[in-house]
Amino acid sequence: MAIPHIPAIRRGQNYRSLNINEVQDYRTRETLLKVSSVNAGVIRRDLKDIERSRNALRAIPTAKLFDICARAGEFFMNGTLPLGDGGETQSAEEYVSQLSSTSGLPHVMVQRNMTKITHVLTEMPTILRGLTRGLDPSVLDSGAGEQGGVPVAYFATTQSLGLVMPSNSPAVNSLWLPSIALKIPVIIKPGREEPWTPYRLIQAFIAAGCPAEAFGFYPTDHEGSSAIMENCGRALIFGDKKTTDKYANNPAVQVHGPGFSKILIGEDQIENWPDFIDVIAGSIADNGGRSCINASAVLVPKYAKEIADALARKLGPIKPVRADDPEARLSGFANPMMAEYIDGAIEEDLKTAGAIDVTAAYRNGPRKVEMDGGIYLRPTVVQCSSWDHPLANREFLCPYASVVEVPQAEMLDKIGPTLVVTAITREERFINQLMDADNIDRLNIGPVSTMKISWDQPHEGNLFEFLYRRRSYERAAA
Repeated sequence: MAIPHIPAIRRGQNYRSLNINEVQDYRTRETLLKVSSVNAGVIRRDLKDIERSRNALRAIPTAKLFDICARAGEFFMNGTLPLGDGGETQSAEEYVSQLSSTSGLPHVMVQRNMTKITHVLTEMPTILRGLTRGLDPSVLDSGAGEQGGVPVAYFATTQSLGLVMPSNSPAVNSLWLPSIALKIPVIIKPGREEPWTPYRLIQAFIAAGCPAEAFGFYPTDHEGSSAIMENCGRALIFGDKKTTDKYANNPAVQVHGPGFSKILIGEDQIENWPDFIDVIAGSIADNGGRSCINASAVLVPKYAKEIADALARKLGPIKPVRADDPEARLSGFANPMMAEYIDGAIEEDLKTAGAIDVTAAYRNGPRKVEMDGGIYLRPTVVQCSSWDHPLANREFLCPYASVVEVPQAEMLDKIGPTLVVTAITREERFINQLMDADNIDRLNIGPVSTMKISWDQPHEGNLFEFLYRRRSYERAAA
C-alpha cells in the first residue's frame, strides 16, 4: 500500500516539494505519511501576493462564512476528505486512527478533540458574538455600522494570520478557526508530528465552499517558521518558554507557551478538600496532561500531605492501555527523547530536599514505561515543602502537578503568570483580589476544572481584537 503524501499548499494550490518529511508511527517507527517541506524563500515569495487571498474572503458575506464554517464542521467530524495529492481519501475513522498512531494520543482523546473543533465551527456566530462583544456581523462586510446606537468602524490589522503550530494536541487548531469567519487568510506551519488536523480542516473548509486561496499550508524548518512570523502582519506561535520568549514583547505576535495553570483552595473551603479531589485530578490528567490548561500546581493553606496522597491514590495507578481502549488516559510520546528528558528532569529535581514523589508508592513501577513499542509517562504528583522548590512551579507534557502549602495571603504573589486559575473559595475578599490579579488570564471561581473552556470567552487572547482595530468614524448625510 502506497504511503500517502501531503503537499504544501501555496495560495490554495498543491505543491509537491523535493524535500520530504516523514511522519512515523510512535510505536513501530514505520513511516505512515510523507509531507512536502518548503523553504523560507517560497513562503516569503507567496506572502507578497497575499492580498489576493484576503480579497477572496472579503468578497464573501459574513453570514455565508458562518454557513461555510458549519458545513466544514460537519465534513471535519464525519466526512471523507482528500488526503494528499495522490487521489487518497481519509474518513473520520481513518483520521482518528492515523493521528493516534503518529501522535500517541489514544483514540478517545482524538475523538474528544474532534468534538471541540467541530463545536467551534458549528457555533461560530455565538463565538464571534463573544469575541466582538455583540458586534453586528454585517459590520465586517461594510467596515462600519452601529453598536449600541453608536457609529463604529473597524479595519483589519493584517492581510493574513501566520500560525506556527505544535504537535501536542489537535484542539489547539480551534484557536485559528475564527480567522476565516473574520475574513483573514491563514498561513499554517503545522507541527512536525501533527500535520493531519490542519490539513483535514483545510480540506473540510474547501469542501464546504471556502476559497482554497484562503489557506497556506507550509511544512517548513526553523527559518521558514521565522519567515511566517516576520512576514505575516499578525501571528500566533506555540512552543516552550525559550521559543515564545523571543516574541513576548512583540504586539504583532500572540504567544501560546506554557500555561502554568493552577488550583488554589481558599482558607474558607480547605476543610472540605476531599470534595474537590475529582475535579483536581481531572484538571491534572484530562487529555493526557498535554494541554496548557492542565493544572500543574495545587496551592493550599494546609493539608498538602493529605491532598497529595489522595491525588496520588487516584492518579498513580493509571497505566497505558491499547490506543483504541475507550478508557485510555495516557498518551504515548511521538518523540521518545522527550519522555526521557522529562523523566530525567523530575528525578534530578527530586534530589533537592523538600519534594516527595507521592505517586511512586501507587505506581508499583517506574514512571517511564514501554507498551507495545510506545513510550509513556505515568502520572506524577509531587508534594513540595516550599514554593521555592524547583518542582513546585513546573509544567511537563504529561499528567504532572505539585501540591504545596502556601498561606492564602501569599498565593497571588507567588503564582506568577498563570493561564488558568481555579480558585475554590466563597470568600468575597479573596474573590475580589483574584478578580484584580493581572497575572491570571482565565479565572474560575469554585470547583471548576481548569480544562473547562468557553470558546466565546477565550482563555488566551481575543482573536478579533488581535486582527481588527476600531477607528473613529463619521459619515455625512447624503
